[in-house]
Amino acid sequence: MHGAFTDASSWAAVTGLLHTAGLTVRAPANPLRGLAQDAAYIRSVVRDIDVPVVLVGHDYGGAVITHAATDADNVVSLCYVAGFGLDAGECVLDITHRFAPAPGADATITAALPTQVPGGPDRELYIRKERFPQVYAADLPPRVKDAMSVAQRPIAQRALTSRSGTPAWASKPSWYAIATADRMLNPTAQRFMAQRMAATEYVLDGSHAVVLSQPAAVVAMIREAAERGNGRGDGDVLRQAL
Repeated sequence: MHGAFTDASSWAAVTGLLHTAGLTVRAPANPLRGLAQDAAYIRSVVRDIDVPVVLVGHDYGGAVITHAATDADNVVSLCYVAGFGLDAGECVLDITHRFAPAPGADATITAALPTQVPGGPDRELYIRKERFPQVYAADLPPRVKDAMSVAQRPIAQRALTSRSGTPAWASKPSWYAIATADRMLNPTAQRFMAQRMAATEYVLDGSHAVVLSQPAAVVAMIREAAERGNGRGDGDVLRQAL
């Protein structure tokens, strides 16, 4: 499950490696409209899968899987990649304000939607194009981060203040990949969330775009979560919904 400012294509390298390992993958688009709406959509995707599922979330996608998987019996484990593992009643901004601001904290801009949809968000957030390569994807090749900077998917401002329900990580085994060179989500905040959920930690020397810069390490974590979550050491019977 991708997070803010990107799309499901950010999982392409991870998906390819999982396919090579014989695993089945779903990489649905995260609507990025609001936590309740986004989680409801992902919950509907998960319910249509008739095998055990490992849910994986990056960035805001972590908040979505936390909220979506609580009552999803076929979700056997959770994986967070520099993601928001919120607690009950918590929102994304509660986490970002609790710790020292990351270098990318002042890189976002707010834009009004050109067309208003009844009941929809009225403002969205982007990362400034000229700041994106440094704060989001410093360890990617220039052509990749330049392309990502102009192909951003904005997140509705209200998604950052939506309150989470009972966290799925309280009842399901969790894994967490901490990106130590992250300039969007403070690595100290990541470590706090990983320890709070008693997650198995993978410490990766990567940027916020670690899904793209270190796909093999992310895949290693997902495969471990699949094998141990299934309780059979047989990860190939699981389907991952990213």
